[in-house]
Amino acid sequence: MSTSTQIHQQTDPTNTQLKKSSDCSPMTDHLQQDAGDGLSEKKSIEEVLAGAELAPAQSLWTTEVSGSVQLRMDELCPDQPITVHQMFTNSVQKYGRLNALASKRGNKWEKVTFSEYYHLSRMAAKSFLKLGLERFHSVAILGFNSAEWFIAAVGTVFAGGIIAGIYTTNSPDACLYVAKDSRANVIVVENQKQLDKILQVKDKLPHLKAIVQYSGSLKEKLPNLYSWEEFMGLGLEVSDQELDEVINIQRANQCCVLIYTSGTTGSPKGVMLSHDNITWTAHHASRAGDMQPAETRQESLVSYLPLSHIAAQIYDLWTGIQWGEQVSFAQPDALKGTLVDTLREVAPTAHMGVPRVWEKIIEKIKEGISRCGYMKRKLVTWAMSVSLEANQRLTKDEKSFLFTLADSLVLQKLRAELGFSNCVKFFSGAAPIGSETLQFFLGLNIRLYEAYGMSESSGPHFMSGPKAYRFSSCGQVVPGCRCKLVNVDADGIGEVCFWGRNVFMGFLNLEDKTKEALDEDGWLRSGDLGKVDEDGFLYITGRIKELIITAGGENVPPLPIEDAVKQELPIISNAMLIGDKRKFLSILLTLKCTINPETTEPTDILTLEAVEFCQQLGSQSTKVSDIIGGKDKLVYQSIEEGIARVNSKATSNAQRIQKWIILGNDFSIVGGELGPTMKLRRPVVLQMYHSEIESFYKE
Repeated sequence: MSTSTQIHQQTDPTNTQLKKSSDCSPMTDHLQQDAGDGLSEKKSIEEVLAGAELAPAQSLWTTEVSGSVQLRMDELCPDQPITVHQMFTNSVQKYGRLNALASKRGNKWEKVTFSEYYHLSRMAAKSFLKLGLERFHSVAILGFNSAEWFIAAVGTVFAGGIIAGIYTTNSPDACLYVAKDSRANVIVVENQKQLDKILQVKDKLPHLKAIVQYSGSLKEKLPNLYSWEEFMGLGLEVSDQELDEVINIQRANQCCVLIYTSGTTGSPKGVMLSHDNITWTAHHASRAGDMQPAETRQESLVSYLPLSHIAAQIYDLWTGIQWGEQVSFAQPDALKGTLVDTLREVAPTAHMGVPRVWEKIIEKIKEGISRCGYMKRKLVTWAMSVSLEANQRLTKDEKSFLFTLADSLVLQKLRAELGFSNCVKFFSGAAPIGSETLQFFLGLNIRLYEAYGMSESSGPHFMSGPKAYRFSSCGQVVPGCRCKLVNVDADGIGEVCFWGRNVFMGFLNLEDKTKEALDEDGWLRSGDLGKVDEDGFLYITGRIKELIITAGGENVPPLPIEDAVKQELPIISNAMLIGDKRKFLSILLTLKCTINPETTEPTDILTLEAVEFCQQLGSQSTKVSDIIGGKDKLVYQSIEEGIARVNSKATSNAQRIQKWIILGNDFSIVGGELGPTMKLRRPVVLQMYHSEIESFYKE
């Protein structure tokens, strides 16, 4: 790989520092041509900026919530900067009569059109103003995805406030942190369970003026606590003129959203996103994934991932408004098993999941297959092997008669069972996904399109899609964005850095952290290691902070080894490699077990797939407790052999696993080992299993 080229080789008239950037390859032509999507005529950056109403700004970043920033506008992304309100009014003009939101109440789906959605958002904005929402103060939203969540969020922005989503799994103290840090004037909660958390900490929130509960009836009437119906009626006294005055002073280079990082290595950081971050990303990143405007074909999707995370917020909420999509809300117990029921009812055209969700779908499919009769099992296995081979070897247009037969006879029905009968785009993001998962879905004739980015890049900076796909790649850089690799090693691997209109304003009140995240020229450091092929496809190889440096000085990326172990041993649910500053590598393993549908805690009972694994060895184990502590010699021997097979492919002695242990519990969100999007929280696991880890290294 050349160390003097970039993914984009054009020079930038407004940012000469880009000429000094290095360490990447040129991007494919077709994405460069798409970069001007939506511009009817070429305008110079100076002309666009002259016509844009922006707040004065001296820098690309700020740490003040009321601050403003210069926009990273260049010839790749010359679009006129617009506010969230301008994006919504544009969409209402085009899609006003189309259904925007769908909520299931009882057995009936209730739908809201884009015109109604806009009107309800204005009503919510007036009510926030009536409650005393101040400019650049937040409305914190704590609850599962719903029409009310969306309306409260958009209403907050219209009213000049800032959205601060709070994870429903947060403790009262974690809720307090976000609400206090964002100077919340109002907190919107879903139900009594979430309300109780806020009632425990409300006296520590000096800016809090009101609490609104949007689901279920209020158990008791408390001062400044409102039901959703009461809240929506509050703004009737606020005039359209008063609201419009607030809307009209908003500028595209000012903050409207705070996304709080998961805080695995310290307190969560408030990622400040501007109107332009949101509106530009909603337009361009989604088109890179081939999401269609409603005038071409209305996209339909199911909202269920946490909206406090940037992935779901940009995909469900903002892109939904931008392109006139219909968003249907899953039930709050979606991840406890009801998501598939909603998918079957809605039959979305596109679906996004985090890797753990896709893994859970695999487990559900495998359990279903194991219950089938012998002939049906054989038929499914045959069809999936034909599909996998066809998808790996041929393009979509070159598939054989055998593949067509397998798909129509078996796989279409399987996809329909999952609710994917109309789905043509399947996205994965928020965490790395294993090649085993990607291959399984290719066997169902489903390509999982990976998106890659971070909260600080307003979500995706790289996208895969029907027009930009390579197996196990995160795709190509979003049109209008740039990328470079720095500190590139002999294998062409370096730290991935971002540039574009999607790059955040800064961390709220954290100047040092903001300066760490951005280099002196304003490029965003991702902290991820990756390499780029000759066509501009990115492959992430690991995270700098997660890179294990052994006592002997060898650099070991943990992900490939962990994935290899899981691929060799289908009984393994989670694997975490240990070895930083240690003499050798060891690994923590958990077994695949069922989940308690009420608490979402892992149980002691093995999944059907894990039981089958045991039976093939001649073991009778059906519980985790039957195996751990060396009780099941056959399973332990099989794991030993699987790790030996992984070790046989290691590039050096330092990359071989020397010791391992099976833990008594699988990792989970409630257990604390996984974050809200089911990403492994390595620092937490190191603390939780400190004694087990130390036992590996006792002399």
